[in-house]
Amino acid sequence: MSIHVESTKDSELWNRIVESSPQGTIFHLWEWLKIVEKYTETKLYPLIGYKGSTPIGIYPLFAQKIKFIKTYFSPPPKALLLYLGPVIANYETLKESKKVSLFYNFQKEVDEFLFSELNANYVRIRTSPYFECRPLIWSRYDVKPLYTYMIRLEKDPEVLWKKLNRKTRVNIEKTKREGVIIEMGDYDDLAYLRSALYSRFEEQGFRPTKDYYKSYLEELFKTFYPENMKIFVAKQNGERIGGLVTLHYRKWAGLWIGLPKTKLTGIYPNDLVQWEAIKWACNEGYEKYELMDSGENPRLVDYKSNFNPEPVPWFSAVKHSSLAFRIVERMSHIVRSKRWNG
Repeated sequence: MSIHVESTKDSELWNRIVESSPQGTIFHLWEWLKIVEKYTETKLYPLIGYKGSTPIGIYPLFAQKIKFIKTYFSPPPKALLLYLGPVIANYETLKESKKVSLFYNFQKEVDEFLFSELNANYVRIRTSPYFECRPLIWSRYDVKPLYTYMIRLEKDPEVLWKKLNRKTRVNIEKTKREGVIIEMGDYDDLAYLRSALYSRFEEQGFRPTKDYYKSYLEELFKTFYPENMKIFVAKQNGERIGGLVTLHYRKWAGLWIGLPKTKLTGIYPNDLVQWEAIKWACNEGYEKYELMDSGENPRLVDYKSNFNPEPVPWFSAVKHSSLAFRIVERMSHIVRSKRWNG
């Protein structure tokens, strides 16, 4: 029985498929995708694959026309998302051979829709962690492995504490002695973190817009806080000096945004707030805590390794409609790189 794909408006069916698979993340939820569509000025194509009348997976794609090039992303740029990509329904219940063949045939139908019906010139897919990438390779995507960092949580946080880098443990204890405390935050604290990140980008020579994700973060906060979002704030003498935002979905918790670089000396609020977020996730019964990353910045990798995470691959896959568009995309990438590097 062949597979076919179609766009859907059935948000309940969509979310059920997301919840049925380990590939499904909070970012795949219908509510998150619609907010992304609104604030990235893209068009969402929420594709569902069917084998006969049985849904076998979802594929969220975002259309964005850049000059004369028709581009499709999952996820789109400027959405504060590392990854998204397809989700295969009931993935863990399938036999290994079935998983691969199902995804490959699903991918072929999605590509037929993208390149034949929508006349796509450029497609970029970034899969969630633990995803099988071979069907993308077989479908002639250029596939690049990237790495995020996952901590397998324990019921007793003390077990994880002993696994931290010794210097990090010393930094955390010293920061506590200096009177730094960690509190659960609210929207005002989210606004503080947004402002701190904006200032950090300015220092690095970037020029984000003044409202820098303000409305986007506000709507995500209204939709997902507090059930799926928590804000941890580091304070000293009543003043905010650091913090982070974590997301939570099913058995997973993870660092999403935050940890603005501080100019304070002798204390380490980022180490402390990260540890308190990990402890909180342990005590709440989550099984994994992700230090979300691509693994491309050695400095960030070095910092995150202090918390003894496991590197977990995810994949960035790109496909062009022709060699000409491949050349155009690579030239435009070079231009963008030069612009950002000043």
